[in-house]
Amino acid sequence: SFLGEPVSSLAMAYGTSLASQGRDIMDRNIDRLVPVGRLKYYFAVDTVYVGRKLGLLVFPFMHQDWQVRYQQDAPVAPRFDVNAPDLYIPVMAFITYILVAGLALGTQNRFSPDSLGLQASSALAWLIVEVLAILLSLYLVTVNTDLTTIDLVAFSGYKYVGMIVGLVSGLLFGKTGYYMVLGWCCISIFVFMIRTLRLKILSEAAAEGVLVRGAKNQLRMYLTMAIAAVQPLFMYWLTYHLIR
Repeated sequence: SFLGEPVSSLAMAYGTSLASQGRDIMDRNIDRLVPVGRLKYYFAVDTVYVGRKLGLLVFPFMHQDWQVRYQQDAPVAPRFDVNAPDLYIPVMAFITYILVAGLALGTQNRFSPDSLGLQASSALAWLIVEVLAILLSLYLVTVNTDLTTIDLVAFSGYKYVGMIVGLVSGLLFGKTGYYMVLGWCCISIFVFMIRTLRLKILSEAAAEGVLVRGAKNQLRMYLTMAIAAVQPLFMYWLTYHLIR
């Protein structure tokens, strides 16, 4: 008993030390694979930001300042800057899109778990393909940009807001309402993407004070327009079959 207590205390301390080291190693590996700290930035939103961002996505024409604000060489959190990309709206919009798609299928007696799963997996697959295609295009055009993969996921996910508005309009007012509202949302997302991405993709030339001329800068302009133009195509492709 006299020797047992020190031994048990030593064993407990050793076990606690091992557990702490194991937790630190796990945290480092998880952070290497999934940048949890970085992801927190994209979910740092509040109600005011969400409302302003949704308004900007649907009506971007009067917005003047599209520059992302920085503080100490780091972008400020989305809740302080409506121009900052976030993941909260794209994630919530994607989930809502799947739910509205299920509602649309249900009103047409076409709903089934398999059809809803196919809708979700198809939308997710197209999103992944789109982001990978943009990354490849940026690499081929040799664009030096501060756009990250998470930024591209965020920007590509904003289209679901317009898709939801179009689908709800179609459910309430039929095909006419669907085409009118979706058309407006398609124009809005095109303008939003052009004005946002041109500051990112053309930032190198702008920083150097170089006019957008020459083959390389023209490729950047074409890439910016292509990324913006593909958004309405996906919006129509992923919704038209849900309205009858």
